[in-house]
Amino acid sequence: MTGRKLFGTDGVRGLANSEPMTADTVLRLGMAAGKHFTHGNHRHTVVIGKDTRLSGYMLEPALVAGFVSVGMDVILVGPIPTPGIAMLTRAMRCDLGVMISASHNPYEDNGIKLFGPDGYKLSDAIEAEIEALMSNGLADARASAAELGRAKRLEDAGGRYIEHAKTTFPRRLNLEGLKIVVDCANGAAYKVAPTVFWELGAEVIKTGVEPDGFNINHDCGSLHPERMRDLVIANKAHLGLALDGDADRVLFCDEAGRMVDGDQVLALIAGHLQKNNQLDGGTVVSTVMSNLGLERHLQSKDLRLVRTKVGDRYVVEEMRASGYNLGGEQSGHIIMGQHATTGDGIVAALQVLAALVDGGKAASETLRLFEPVPQLLRNVKLASGTSADSILELKAVRQAIADVEQRLTGRGRLVIRKSGTEPLIRIMAEGDDAKEVDTVVAELAAVITKAAA
Repeated sequence: MTGRKLFGTDGVRGLANSEPMTADTVLRLGMAAGKHFTHGNHRHTVVIGKDTRLSGYMLEPALVAGFVSVGMDVILVGPIPTPGIAMLTRAMRCDLGVMISASHNPYEDNGIKLFGPDGYKLSDAIEAEIEALMSNGLADARASAAELGRAKRLEDAGGRYIEHAKTTFPRRLNLEGLKIVVDCANGAAYKVAPTVFWELGAEVIKTGVEPDGFNINHDCGSLHPERMRDLVIANKAHLGLALDGDADRVLFCDEAGRMVDGDQVLALIAGHLQKNNQLDGGTVVSTVMSNLGLERHLQSKDLRLVRTKVGDRYVVEEMRASGYNLGGEQSGHIIMGQHATTGDGIVAALQVLAALVDGGKAASETLRLFEPVPQLLRNVKLASGTSADSILELKAVRQAIADVEQRLTGRGRLVIRKSGTEPLIRIMAEGDDAKEVDTVVAELAAVITKAAA
């Protein structure tokens, strides 16, 4: 088995119509994934969804051709949140699920996310096996003329997801009397998200619901929550929520326009589950990027934080391996194991809204449970072709990192990592002294920049 080169931390991603996001490569990806998940004599099925990027019109038919050519039937559902694909894969007993999306990236990018028949993202090992098939295993993959797959469109996929999402909201509650701003990022949730909250009784002020193929994530959504925040203040709303392009993450702001990230949401949901004896293992799973303030808050409640590598699928893998039911990322990926197999921005928002209604307090009192310690993230961009691994192995860089880690011992944390999707080295430091955090990040950025020159 070869290593993973095509797949990153969240599927395959890149500039549309450039490798690997070309029609021919994606066709071969469909063939390889289809072959890998074909077992037995039953009719094999894959469900394919997408966000609203222009390049989806190129990648979707390429995938269809790949799957059909290996004898797999295809169900097309059009724009739908990524968690909707995870849900449909399981509910329809498909052999595979595919989401065409580059999440929070600009429209020029696109990506492919794959889900197994259990609705979970694929492991590194399976992704490596699919890559190996793409390289040298497709010669005998083509079905005979009589065994080619067929493709059809499922018209009510959005409605199925809406009903699924609503089942996660307590039946004894409703959203009547709440005015909320919902920013759909001109992305995959532009139809379903406002409907979910409206059907539960909320007055919905929607924005980012006019996709044109180019405006996904552009000055809107969780990457640019300023629009959502301004609408909350202007309309005197009780809460604002901003999804990203494929709606697997969500950020909030309270009635005063104060931003609320995924760490605060994890703290809120953890407290609710603990109160009802529903937090498995008394543990929350998050990544190395979650704020030290969250860890300290959980400890004060006799709860534990387990950290993983960056990427929601690593959070899910730890949850499944250790039997935990709550995890997420600071960026707004929230995974509730009893409701979903992947991050779901709409379902997470419903849990927050349930807490708001149940508690009868303003969002500003409900959603800010701890004070984050000062945290700073800086990216050092690398020249094309420069290996992040080789830079991080240099003696001068390793020594600088070790020195900073020693200085922060007992007062903060340092995380140095390469980006899984871009030529970047990310430097994150946090600690009780904001000035010290600024200083150490600047020092390390200078060392790494010099080493990469």
